[in-house]
Amino acid sequence: MLYAILIGALAGFLAGKLMKGGGFGFLMNMILGIVGGAVGGWLFGTLDVTIMEGIVGDLIEGVIGAVVILFVAGLFKK
Repeated sequence: MLYAILIGALAGFLAGKLMKGGGFGFLMNMILGIVGGAVGGWLFGTLDVTIMEGIVGDLIEGVIGAVVILFVAGLFKK
């Protein structure tokens, strides 16, 4: 559980850096990253796609999920 929160928070931070405009700020990006990590894990699990094994793979999945969540949240922000 703690592992998923830490990876999700790091993924949210990285996704905020990747998104134009920086997303929603440090704390909100981390929270959305935790949600995005869960979404990324579910999405890649559903599609039966494995990017990499271990921490790096989990982080990549989390960043992709967090970018998707930040993008969708950005649509509602405007």
